[in-house]
Amino acid sequence: MSGSAARTATADVVCLGESMVTFLPSQPGRLADVPSFGRGIGGAESNVACALAAAGHRAKWVGRVGADGFGDHLVDAIAGYGVDTSAVRRDPDRPTGVYFRTATDRATDAHEVAYYRAGSAASAMSPHNVPYDDLLNTRVLHLSGITAALSADCLALLHDLTAPRDGRPLISFDVNHRPGLWREGEAGPEVLLALARRSDLVFVGEDEAEEAWGVHGTEAIRAALPEPDVLVVKRGSDGVTVFSRSGGGDNVTTVPSLRVDVVAAVGAGDAFAAGFLSATLRDLPVRDRARHGHLMAAAVLTVPGDLTGPPPRAYADRLAALDDEAWGTLRLGPGWTVADGANEEVRVT
Repeated sequence: MSGSAARTATADVVCLGESMVTFLPSQPGRLADVPSFGRGIGGAESNVACALAAAGHRAKWVGRVGADGFGDHLVDAIAGYGVDTSAVRRDPDRPTGVYFRTATDRATDAHEVAYYRAGSAASAMSPHNVPYDDLLNTRVLHLSGITAALSADCLALLHDLTAPRDGRPLISFDVNHRPGLWREGEAGPEVLLALARRSDLVFVGEDEAEEAWGVHGTEAIRAALPEPDVLVVKRGSDGVTVFSRSGGGDNVTTVPSLRVDVVAAVGAGDAFAAGFLSATLRDLPVRDRARHGHLMAAAVLTVPGDLTGPPPRAYADRLAALDDEAWGTLRLGPGWTVADGANEEVRVT
């Protein structure tokens, strides 16, 4: 985290991508049967920005929204988390994206999501209309494969931002393979692999690497992605394996997941990235970066929505510093983030 970008940065992390208004169901069931919906916000990159801002970092979200009421709501809601939204542009000709989802766990066949984002304001982002000064004047620029899938212009933007350049900030890239977003005839997996190989810090799920690239296991994923200085392979309930380059070789760190009383299995991946980035900004050891990722993910998993306040930093530091035995027996439930160690839902069993 050194160099000219780190010395002159006006933000700790800039997150680029589409945010959408999310309509959350009032009750379980098929979309066809849900009578009403509550309004929220969603978007991988803005989720990361909100979590980082809530954790005390200087976070900026860069994107485009329509000149409509939904765009107003998004900008106001994201700014409400403490995120700098001054670089968000309004598009008078294209709408803000929205989507509806069921209350069912995303991992089940019953889960439904209906996106209304084709032709959205964010899909018009390109190297010609996004403020590069805002994107590059930061310690970390966080990107996602979702943006690459939105349009040819968005893909051109990510190709340009991941290109080598003097003073480039640390490029963080979450693969976020979404097959349904890619247009017919486009080689989404190959595009994502190329972008990941041009990045400094990469997050990828073991399952999505197998689906996208046909590689299985952490060593095979590292062989497919040898360039990033840090590669975080998320392995679900088995935890994460982090490859970090040091002295010409790789250090391999495996950190088990926490036991969590899950309320809703949404938003955990974005929260993990935010926790890992937060600890990276603080130059913590790799093990503690992964543990802070797990803790931030646990905060989201124990609430109904995609976003929540993180645990107090000192409290999270104490949990991240536990010995391996205590970490392995920790269990987190609803309300644990506000307890600062006193809540009965934070327990060792």
